[in-house]
Amino acid sequence: MIQRLIKNPIGLALTGLGVIVLLAMSVSIVPETSQALITSYGEYKRTINPYRPKDRLGDTTQAGLTFRIPFIEQIQYIDKRIQNVEMDPQEVLSTDQLQVQVNAFARYRITDTLKMYTTVRTEDALNARLGETLGSSVRNELGKRTFATLLSAERGQVMANIRKQLNLEAKKYGATIIDVRIKRADLPEGTPLDSAYRRMESAREQERATIEATGRKEAQLIRADGEAEAARIYAESYGKDPEFYDFYRSMQSYKTTFRKGGDQGETSVILSPGNDYLRNFRDGR
Repeated sequence: MIQRLIKNPIGLALTGLGVIVLLAMSVSIVPETSQALITSYGEYKRTINPYRPKDRLGDTTQAGLTFRIPFIEQIQYIDKRIQNVEMDPQEVLSTDQLQVQVNAFARYRITDTLKMYTTVRTEDALNARLGETLGSSVRNELGKRTFATLLSAERGQVMANIRKQLNLEAKKYGATIIDVRIKRADLPEGTPLDSAYRRMESAREQERATIEATGRKEAQLIRADGEAEAARIYAESYGKDPEFYDFYRSMQSYKTTFRKGGDQGETSVILSPGNDYLRNFRDGR
């Protein structure tokens, strides 16, 4: 038979071409960034280069050349990298009856190729399912909140709740949610936006007035406590040495009354020598 092929160059060429085609159909290259799903007439067989949480890009050992049975086994490549899913922009009614225009996205990774294949078959179908679920989760969560929540520290909790809801659904399809973010959450231009700004301004003004009133009240209490403590100390000092206390208070009064110069101006006081106010200047004091 070999001699016949040698004598028949056309047959030899066709045979060589067939061998090349079979070899090409038997050998595939699996990139490090992909998982290869091998099936046989729709039935799952094995996964080459599967995702493992502890693997780092470049450390995988199954990437590269792989072999399969031609015509019997089919190969489907599935991305191992983090992927994005976008939510279609839509309006959500908040609890304060505002129509909020929302647009969000999520990042996910396919971690179970078998579950993904048996549930949705392809990455495009998975992306569509997650997009629908993301929109539903955003509507459900924002429908429980006021618009002001999205402008406060509670926004992080809103994102965590949406991610948790979406991840529960994603696990059914062999995916894991990495992160969820709201790209846009705005009020429609015009009256709704202006009205919301006025309400927010009024709320902040009330908050400012409340803080100022609380501060003034606390200041009065602190000042009253200080004055009471000062009075107590003065009283204790007077009780221990009344004469010294009287002398000290007189000196303070003299200092204030007879001060000269500076920005205080000059003071002239005319008193009789026997005035009780000057008793500390008389002989014997």
